[in-house]
Order: sequence, then C-alpha cells, then structure tokens
Amino acid sequence: MKIGIRQKLLLGMSGMLVIVTAISLMTIRQIDDLGKSLAIVLKQNYLSVVACQDMKDALERIDSGVLYTFIGNQEDGVRMVNEHKARFNDALDRELHNITLPGEQERADKVRHLSEEYYGTLSGIMDRSKPEPVRRALYYSRLVPVFNEIKLVAQEILEMNQANMISEKNAARNLSISARWRVLSIGIASVLLSILLGYQIHRWVLHPLRSLIDTTEEIRGGNLEVVIQTGANDEVGQLSRSFNAMLTALRQNRNSDMANLIRSRKLTEDVFRALPVPVAVLDSQGQVGVSTETAVRLFGLKPGVSVRDLPYSWMPGLLEKSFASQRPASLEAKGFVQQFVGNKEYFFRPEAVPIVSVPESGDIGGSILVLTDVTQLHDQQQMKQGLVSTVSHQLKTPLTSLRMSIHLLLDEEVGALNRQQTELMVGAREDCERLVEMLDDLLDLNRIESGKAYLEPRPVQPSILVRQGLEPFLNEAKDRNVTLTDSIADDLPDVFADPGGVRHVFANLISNALRFTMPGGSVKAGAGKEGEFVRFFVEDTGSGIASEHMAHLFEQFFRAPGQDVRSGVGLGLSIVKELVEAQGGLVSSKSQPGKGSCFSFTIPVHKQGGAQEKYLIKGDAV
Repeated sequence: MKIGIRQKLLLGMSGMLVIVTAISLMTIRQIDDLGKSLAIVLKQNYLSVVACQDMKDALERIDSGVLYTFIGNQEDGVRMVNEHKARFNDALDRELHNITLPGEQERADKVRHLSEEYYGTLSGIMDRSKPEPVRRALYYSRLVPVFNEIKLVAQEILEMNQANMISEKNAARNLSISARWRVLSIGIASVLLSILLGYQIHRWVLHPLRSLIDTTEEIRGGNLEVVIQTGANDEVGQLSRSFNAMLTALRQNRNSDMANLIRSRKLTEDVFRALPVPVAVLDSQGQVGVSTETAVRLFGLKPGVSVRDLPYSWMPGLLEKSFASQRPASLEAKGFVQQFVGNKEYFFRPEAVPIVSVPESGDIGGSILVLTDVTQLHDQQQMKQGLVSTVSHQLKTPLTSLRMSIHLLLDEEVGALNRQQTELMVGAREDCERLVEMLDDLLDLNRIESGKAYLEPRPVQPSILVRQGLEPFLNEAKDRNVTLTDSIADDLPDVFADPGGVRHVFANLISNALRFTMPGGSVKAGAGKEGEFVRFFVEDTGSGIASEHMAHLFEQFFRAPGQDVRSGVGLGLSIVKELVEAQGGLVSSKSQPGKGSCFSFTIPVHKQGGAQEKYLIKGDAV
C-alpha cells in the first residue's frame, strides 16, 4: 500500500489531536463548573450577607430614633423609626426569599418572629400618651433584649453565608488547581508527541527534501547535468522525477536560448549606443556598464570606467543622493553643468535615476545617468536677462528726465499751475514712481537670476531683523490707521543671514500687508524658533486671498484678480522667494478670505564656529 507524505503527517498528528481534544474538553467542563460555582457564591450567599447587614444597620437606626424621642426630638425620632422600619422589612423579605443553607430558614423565621415582637413593643414605646418613665422602662426591659437577639441571629445568618462563600472559594481554587495540572499534562504530552512526530517527519520528509535542496543548489550554480536519485513513491519521489524531467528540458533549451539572448543583447546595446542623448547605465559602485556614444564622446563615460575616476566631482555626489533617497536626483542651484567640446560651450542638466532591484526591499541595483542638453534653453535665458537689463536701463534714463520735469512743474519753477493742472501732474508723478518701482523690481530679479546679486550673511539677532523691517513703515501705518506691532519669542539664537536681504524681504511683505489691510486693522511681524531654523512671519487682518490663487503667489508676474492696477506687476513675492532660498530658507503662506493672511519664511540658525562666507544668490554653472 502506497503511503504519501499527507498520510504520514496525518498519522503522526492524529494521536496528538486526540489527546489534546480529550483533555481540552475535560478542562473546559471543569472551567464551566468553576464558573457556575462562583456564580452561586456571588448571587446567593452575597445577597444574604448584604440583607443581614442591611437589617442590622436599619435596626440600629430604629433604636437611634427611639432615643431621639426620649431627648425631646420627637419628629426626627418618629421619622427615623418609620423610614428604617421599612428598610428593615425590605432586607428581611430579601433574606426570607434567598434561603440557600441548612439552618438558615430556621434563623430567618426566628428573626421574623422577633421582629414582630420588637414592633409590638416599639409601638407601645412610641405611644406619647404613656408617661415617659413607663416608656423608658419598657425600652430597657423588653425592647433592648429583643433588639440584641435580632442582631445576634442576623449576625449568625451573615456568618453562615460568609463561611459558605469561603468554602465555595476553596472548592473553586481546588478545581482551578486540578485544571492547571490537566493543562500541564496536555503540554507535556504534546511536547513528547511533538518530539516523536518531529523525528518521524525528519525521516519521512526532511531528509529527502534536504537531498532535493542540495541538488537545486547545484542547478542554481549552473550545473544542469545533475540527476536526482530517489526510490520513494510518495510526493517527494514524484517531485524528484519531475525535476529530472525539467532538467532534461532545460538542457535542450539552454543552447538555443543562449544564442538568442546574446543576439538580443548585442542588438539592444547597438540601439542604446546610437541614442543622441548622453546616457550611461551604472552599477551600485558607480562603474559604467553601457553608455551612448555621445556620453563617451562628451563625458568619457566608457563601459568599465568608474565615475570616481572622471574629472567631474558632481557625479559621485549625484549618484549617492539618488541612492539615499531612492528617487531621481538632480543638481541644486541652477541644476546644469558646463562642458566645452571642440571650443564650443554646452550646458547639460544631469539627472540620476536609481534602479531599484526589489521595490519592497529597497535594494539599489544601479543608476541611470541622463544628461539633457539645455544649451539652447540657457542661451535663451541669457538673452532674456540681457534684454531685460538693457531695456530697463534704457527706460530709466528718459524716466528720470520725465520725473525731474514733473517735479519742476509741481514746484512751479517754470510757472504757476491751476488746480486741474496740479491734479494731472500729481497723477503723472505717481505713475512715474510706479514705473520706477517696476523697473527696480525687474532689475533686482534679473540680477538674482543672472547670479550678479551678492549676499553677505553674518550672525545677527532675529529681533534686530524684525525691528529693522518694521521701522520704515511706522509712519505709513499710522497714516493708514493700521496697528503695526511685533511678536518676538524670547531667547532666540542668532541666525546666519544677510541683513539687507532680510530687510528687502520684510519690505515686500509688510508693504503688501499694509496695502490690503483696511483702516482699523492690524499688521504683526515676529519670529520664533523652529528646529534648526528661525521662522519669521508677517500677519495681517486684511482681505485675504482665495485658496485657488495660493499656489501661484510666488510666481513671477502673478497678480491675484481684483487687485488695484497700481499695486505692482507681481514681482515682489518672487523676489522674496529667491532671496530667502538663497540664504538656505523656505517661504510659505496661508490665508483665509475676509480674515487676513500670514506670510512666513525661515532662516538657518547660526552654528558656532561656522565660517562666515559670501554667497552668490545663484552660483555659476558647476
């Protein structure tokens, strides 16, 4: 008869299953009995104990009421007697309906008879028509002995039930000990049976499987010539014969598949090398596996070369950044590199894309280095910056002359003006000033983007920056009837910042806040600690900004709908963003229409011993 692995396992497990099931059922039954026993203790004996205690307490209160009547407090005494008489009757009734122990019925009946005698004597004592000496004599001669006897019998009933509770408790404890020993027996029997079953499983299953595993390790090493030897007729034997058949098929297909693979790989490499974009596939150590011809020609990324051996210091750092984040990584700042090829200047934007072997485990198998040619885009940017700079400077000369002429006319240096002429000239002067502000913003932004604006960061106290930012606007806020205050946290550390750049940031934010805050409102500027940064903020009670416009606030030339045409061209906040990010910080904003806005930015805390450096807002190409 053929016995398979399933039958062998079932045969070994059946004995343990029978023992565990039988003893578990017995243990469950004992536990049920234990639960019922405890329920009886709690439900019956405990109720009798409570009833007897209530009878004793009520009897004490009745006796106190009688004594109250003897000292002249008749009303309170009668009230106490009637109230606790009802309580005593209720407790007695509960006891008479909860008889559970031998001898308890006789004692309960005795309490009932004694209570009737007690009530009869009590009614005579409470009769105010009798003289007090008679009532007192009746109390001491007849009521007190019955009182003591009722308490004594109630105490006996209470003690009987308490003793039974202790007895039931001991029985339950003995039952739990018995259950514990049975569970221990189950454990010991299970361990012994598991050892025996483990030995049999090793003989029936594990030893043949070990031989099978050793053979598969040979196959994994590339040896397809092995043959699994087995004489068993169970599932392991069937698996071994299937392996032998599979190995035969693999050997037949290996030769043809290898030829196809080599041909496909060569075709793929040829296509990859012909790509016009410089691309290189690197392993986890930074060694080039395959690359395009342009990558070899422009950057020397030949197969087999390590990026650490090339004269490009940014390459290893870019790869490590992509490996650490497991996300595509690019250069910071301008994000492009400069390369001279054949006396011609090129600009490339490098990006390292990690190759994740197993997404769940996060293992990195290598990286793809892509260098996108942005030479044309860079040239267009340079042309734009040059055009903006030239036009702005060219416009400033006639604009300066125009401003001077308007000022001379308003000062009436060339003749008196009537009221209408004065109004027209004042409007023209305001438009000229607005044009000057626009040109200044364009020039500032152009200098930042072209890398010609310098910052000189140094350690400075945040409170100084806040107050220097508020000071130029105190008079304007007073004229607009807007409250201008500061809120600076105590003991703030120094920040490493350029004071002039921060003042420019505050000037933009506070001027915007005042512009959109109605008279009677308030504008508050301040600073607080936030990790390794200090967060500065400007908060107002103005009109607020709709949520759909928040994402575009820091874009160049963006103006939220509904603004006054004289409010600017939308460059102020983009300049704020550039200045803050140049100093290692970030800008953010939040607003609620009708309730106001809050703009904030962070500046790094100054680290003791750090070098004071001069930074370009936008550095040259790498």
